[in-house]
Order: sequence, then C-alpha cells, then structure tokens
Amino acid sequence: MDAAQDQTGPLSDEEFQQFTSLLRRYLHHELDQWECLVTDSAHGPLYAFFTNKLPAAWTHESFRPF
Repeated sequence: MDAAQDQTGPLSDEEFQQFTSLLRRYLHHELDQWECLVTDSAHGPLYAFFTNKLPAAWTHESFRPF
C-alpha cells in the first residue's frame, strides 16, 4: 500500500482485497470459537462478531461469502 494514500477514506480495490485475504487467513488460523471486536466511528461504536458456529435464528444465506 502506498503510504501517501489517504488513510481516512474508503478502501481502494487493492486494500479491500488485502483486507479480505488477511481476514480469511486470520479466521482460518487464529479463530478458536469466537472473537468480539469494537471500534469507534463518526456514527458511534461499530461491533464485529466472528464465530465458528451459525448464530441462532440466522441462516447460511444471510451471509455474504468472500
């Protein structure tokens, strides 16, 4: 990634591909049962929940593969 690139805007296509590649690698090799993450945004906190089991009342079709 070019260090001069804007770090505050949306991801470029290249950055998104890197993000999904690293996330896939993390989930395959590091995730045990679950991971809960939170980060601040201009609109308030954003929550991410990763799990190796389908949450209750959710269907597989509810998720977008990457």
